[in-house]
Amino acid sequence: MFHRMRRSIGLALARYLSAPMASYRPLTTSAAPTLAAALQPGDVLLVEGNTRVSGVIKYLTQSTWSHAALYVGDVFDECDKGDDARVLIEADMVNGVWAVPLSRYASFHTRICRPAALKHEDRQRLVTYAISRVGHAYDMKNMIDLARYFMPLPPMPMRWGRRMLAFGSGDPTKAICSSLIAQAFHSVGYPILPPKRRRSSGPDAVEHNREILYIRHYSVYTPRDFDISPYFSVVKPTLERGFTYRSSRIAEAPVPSAVRRAHRGDEFESVLQPEDEQLAYSREL
Repeated sequence: MFHRMRRSIGLALARYLSAPMASYRPLTTSAAPTLAAALQPGDVLLVEGNTRVSGVIKYLTQSTWSHAALYVGDVFDECDKGDDARVLIEADMVNGVWAVPLSRYASFHTRICRPAALKHEDRQRLVTYAISRVGHAYDMKNMIDLARYFMPLPPMPMRWGRRMLAFGSGDPTKAICSSLIAQAFHSVGYPILPPKRRRSSGPDAVEHNREILYIRHYSVYTPRDFDISPYFSVVKPTLERGFTYRSSRIAEAPVPSAVRRAHRGDEFESVLQPEDEQLAYSREL
């Protein structure tokens, strides 16, 4: 009885936290075919999410990225191909660990982080490990931890800031998006962040150094850590495809009249136009 009630409350909370925000405006920096062509098995796809919980994660981590998925390639034996092929493994609040198509994030701002010099056999082990986790549940403790940030909280000392990033409970059968991927990389001995940093000195040194060591457990990694990692390279899909600025549409586009008018006056006017002129500006482009 208690287990069913807790599960019902957890699912209701998950649906609330994962609901999209109406104010979100996606910024797609790579076309879906270009993004698909650039990805390789073992790549980490970071996503700027559009849900309620995404805003909390971005605020707590001071980062653009609120979600991460692991690209495993077309390894699932199924009828779905093309845009419907399940090529990403991620941890979802409602569905747990599952495989999803790349088209799920076709309209989102994304970034590819690629592990450098990862051997082929370790790449295969990494993918196999992630696939074996499909079907595991989402971390309920993490969900409750994130939900509390929607409620007013008393001011906290800054030295507790790193502890606030400690998502997850460390239970290997319950995963969140970034800890699932971190655990997969740890399974093949691949690092995400350096094991040691310069130790702090001063009145808060002991607490700070303890947090540095604590944050290295796979259950407390965040999507931002893959972006700042010295062991992952950032892959630009447009550059991978082959980019020449002379063939860019931007280089050939005429100068909008709004900008020309700004330069004709005695004093330079602001390029930031009122809302109606911004609309005309975008149409001219």
